[in-house]
Amino acid sequence: MIKVLIIDDEAKARNVLFHYIHNYIPEVIEIKQAASVEEAQKILLNYRPGIVFLDIEMPGQNGFDFLQTIDDPAFDIIFTTSYNQYAIQAIRFSALDYLMKPIDPGELILSIRRHLNKQDMIRQRRLLFHNLLSNLGKDSANEFRLSIACSDGIFFFGVSEILRLEANRNYTAIHLVGRKPFIASKTLKHFEDMLADFRFLRTHKSHLVNADHIIRITNNSEYVILTDGSRIEISRRKKEEVQRFMNIR
Repeated sequence: MIKVLIIDDEAKARNVLFHYIHNYIPEVIEIKQAASVEEAQKILLNYRPGIVFLDIEMPGQNGFDFLQTIDDPAFDIIFTTSYNQYAIQAIRFSALDYLMKPIDPGELILSIRRHLNKQDMIRQRRLLFHNLLSNLGKDSANEFRLSIACSDGIFFFGVSEILRLEANRNYTAIHLVGRKPFIASKTLKHFEDMLADFRFLRTHKSHLVNADHIIRITNNSEYVILTDGSRIEISRRKKEEVQRFMNIR
């Protein structure tokens, strides 16, 4: 059973989220609300939630200021935001969860399910939060580090370190420069969406490559050759797109 704290300066937003949680999430046994970071800190002195729904944009201290006050997080955080692309990208890169306002009940339910499925990640929260705050302090999203949690622990790396990603059913093999590949429990489409603002090229339904690591395309346009010497297949459907990209890059 779960206790929840909602932190949002807008009363309407808090009440809508309260209504959805109360009506759609039977695992939640208690919900408290705070209109500011200061109020939330007072509540947390005597209240131990399993999940905190945290609004990003608030006057005075915002959601990220709240994170700075957490030394040893004993709860999951699900961020809520109307629209802040830079912050959302930092959150996604840090393997943390968020919901777009207005909140969709179906997305809310999925977020709660993800929380229930990752109870074994409690010791990793501090690392994920720290990476998020580090990313937000960067001058550019190009400097963000990705956090990928998997069965072997958490991997941290920059976008420039990625050579390629390869689909393996509902999993993805991530190949990095000078490191052994590892398996992430996310689809290739998940990473394609996450890396859409960077120079990644889908050469095949199973392959997403970092264009900065492409050396050349073979004469028959069937493969791209990467800096580590690997040959990555180009599907017939993607051939024209890859050729066009190679000509204009």
